[in-house]
Formats: sequence, C-alpha cells, structure tokens
Amino acid sequence: MGNPFTLSFGKKPSEFISRITQTNQILDDFKGENPSSQVYMITGVRGAGKTVMMTTIASMLTQDKQWISVELNPERDMLDKLAASLYSIPDLHALFLKAKLDFSALGLGVTLENSAPVNDIEIAIDKMLEHVKKSGKKILITIDEVTKNDNIRVFSAAFQILLRKEYPVYLLMTGLYENIYNLQNEKSLTFLYRAPKVVLEPLNYTAMIAKYKQVFSCEQEKAEEMAKLTKGYSYAFQLLGYLMWNNKDKSLEDILPEYDQYLDEYVYNKIWSELSETDKLVLGEMATSHKTDVTLIREALGMSTSKFSVYRDRLKRKGIVNASQYGSLFLILPRFEDFIKLHLE
Repeated sequence: MGNPFTLSFGKKPSEFISRITQTNQILDDFKGENPSSQVYMITGVRGAGKTVMMTTIASMLTQDKQWISVELNPERDMLDKLAASLYSIPDLHALFLKAKLDFSALGLGVTLENSAPVNDIEIAIDKMLEHVKKSGKKILITIDEVTKNDNIRVFSAAFQILLRKEYPVYLLMTGLYENIYNLQNEKSLTFLYRAPKVVLEPLNYTAMIAKYKQVFSCEQEKAEEMAKLTKGYSYAFQLLGYLMWNNKDKSLEDILPEYDQYLDEYVYNKIWSELSETDKLVLGEMATSHKTDVTLIREALGMSTSKFSVYRDRLKRKGIVNASQYGSLFLILPRFEDFIKLHLE
C-alpha cells in the first residue's frame, strides 16, 4: 500500500478529515426547496483544505443526476468557458439542439436552418439556462482560488442577473481570507457581500486522533501528541502523516526538522513574504514574549488602540491569528512561532 497521505495542495488524499458540519451546511442549503443562498464562499489560510472541501461537495451533489458541476478558471474568460462547458454536456447539448438554439456564431456547434444565430455570450447562457430550468437540472459552478480581477468582476455581474431570473445556478468559490474580503467589498457586486462565508475551522481533534491511530496502529498517547502538533491545520495533518509513514523507524522527535522544513518551504515562507513590516513586528512581539493579551502586546509595541486594531484585523483576515476570544490574540498555525523567531530581522 502506498502512502495514504499527500503533500499536493488541492488533491483529495486517501486519508483526510471531513468537516461534516460545514459541508452539510452548504449541501443542505443547496439541496433545499428554497435555498437561503445560492452562493457560498469557502475561505481559509493556505493549506486549510478549501479545495478539497469544494471538490467533496461537488462530488456529493453530482451523485444525484439532477446536478451538473462546471469548474471555471478565474484567470480565463469565465463566461465563454461556462457556455462551452454547458454546451459540451451530452444531456444539455441534446436539449439545446431540440430547442433549435444556434450558437455557431460563438464557435459552439454548427449553423442550424431556420434558427437565428445567437451572437452574444450572455444571451447564449441565458437561453441555455432557460432550458436547463425546464429540464429540472441544476448547475453547480465551482471556482478555486478567486482573486479580484476583471474576469471575476464580469462573471459575477452576469451571475447576479442569472440569480435575479431565478435560474437553478449555484456558485461555490474558494479563496484566501484577504482575497475573499477584497472581492466581497467590491461595490458593484453586492450579492457577493451578502453571500455566506464559510471560514474553515481547525480539523476535529477527536477525528484526527482516531485517524492516526487507525493508520499507524499506535497508542492513544502518541496519536494525541501527533494531533496536537498539527494544531488542526489540514496541511500539517497530511504532512505529519506523510512523514511518519515514510519514516516508520523514526520517532516523532526525529522527524520534526523535516516537518518544520516542509511547513517553511511550502507555506510559511509565502505567508511571511506577503506581510508588511508592521505585521511582522506584531507577530514578532507575540512569538518572543508569548503574550496573548491584546493590551500587553499593543503597549509593548507602543501602538495606539486604533492603529493596533488595523494590524490585528489584517492578520486575522490572513488566517494567521485567532481573535475570537475577547481581549486575546493567538497564533493559529503549528510551530509558526519558531518560524517567526528565526525570520525576525
């Protein structure tokens, strides 16, 4: 048997911990007769498991033949891709031909006799979805790692119109905290501002312990130690399992240097490079003093309350600190404190 854990971002591994509550929240809403929202945004830090969760939801929905899933690349023309994808699905293609819809002017299919060609991409999608709705089908559109760019703006504006026309279209997007925040604050895209944001929580400790015990046939104490070392961070859960599987003759202590190296090279270096100097100062104070009290951290840095709040909120949006407990601030990522100490100038 090969290693059941993976280091590949976005790939669903053989052994993974599902987020049952958050997954069911989206599934139940999308499958309900009157969904409270047809758009959900999954967000979290790099390696939190956003793509895996999105893929899992798409897979579960499309087990029902009523559902069709289309994945769009945010770096390309998304309306063109949506139209082409819908047209290429055999069941839908047959519907469009039966309705004598001529999309040849858009490079889709052939010219049909006695049919006026459609030469606008939004009109084409509108006509397609009109027939999708009549057929009882539902379309799930997935977009991975969104950023605020022109492709997303154009697509989102068009999608907003499709929602107003009550078409059976559903949108599931993933993105880093800050990218989702920037997108939701785009003034012209008010429906995104109202869209529920699912912030990925740490993996369930009980589930992690059970999984490590099952895979490695180890004692409860060792499985607990491994789970604590990951802090519930999805990539760390996979990484630690991967390294332990490949080094079964080594102790947990022995593989820590390699564990740290992977975290640094694959995640933490990128996160650190995107921080401002003041962000780093705040994190440096937290890492070196071990303080969690917001007032003590702020005073040590000589910052005003208003200035400190700006950086606290920035770090929270980046998924680096937890500010859910009033008056306190905690580092979220495993062994990130050690990384910070090494990289302070």
